[in-house]
Amino acid sequence: MTTPISSKLSRRGLLSSAAALALVAPLPVLALTDASARRLVDGIVGEINRVIASGASLASMINSFEKIFAKYADVPIIAQSVLGADARRASPAQMQAYISAFRGYIARKYGKRFQEFIGGRIEVRSVREVKSWHEVISTAYLKGQSPFELKFLVSDRSGKELFFDMVIEGISMRLSEKTEIGAMLDRNRGSIDGLIADLRTAG
Repeated sequence: MTTPISSKLSRRGLLSSAAALALVAPLPVLALTDASARRLVDGIVGEINRVIASGASLASMINSFEKIFAKYADVPIIAQSVLGADARRASPAQMQAYISAFRGYIARKYGKRFQEFIGGRIEVRSVREVKSWHEVISTAYLKGQSPFELKFLVSDRSGKELFFDMVIEGISMRLSEKTEIGAMLDRNRGSIDGLIADLRTAG
C-alpha cells in the first residue's frame, strides 16, 4: 500500500518544496543540460543546508524556505498544475492571489519541518535526462533515521531553469498537493476565493 506523502513527511521531516502541466504558451527551448540541472539543485541543496545549520528560529526558517522556493521552483506552473482544470475558470486576479497564497502555504507546511533536519544534510548524487526534463537524484541524511532518496525534476519549459516537482521515495509532492488542494476546493464548494482564503492560513 502506498503511504501518503503527508504522513511520510511527518516521519521524515522533509521540506519541499515541487510537474508541470503546461498552462502557459511554450517559450523557446533553452539549453538545459545535466550539468546545468545539477548546478540548480546544488544551489537549492546548498541553501537548504545552510538554513538547517544556522540555528535560526522556526519563523526565520519558514521565511528562508519561502525565498528558496520562490527562487528555485517554478511556482506559477506548480500552483496551476495542482489546481488542475479549475485554473481555467479563475480570473487573472484570482490566479495571481492563488499563486501567492499557494507559495505561502507551501513555505509554512514544509518550512516547519526544518527543525527536524537540524544535524542532517542533503547530498546531490547524480543526474539524468528524462524526456523533456532532467532528474537530479539526491539523498537526505537525518539524525537517527535511514537515508532516503529525493529527486528534483528540473525543466526550462517556462523560459528559466527551475524545478517543477520533488519526488520523495517515489511519491510526487506535486501530485500529493493536487489531492490536498482538490479536497480544500471541495470543502469550499468549488469557490476559488474560498480556496485562496483557506490557503492563506493553512500549512
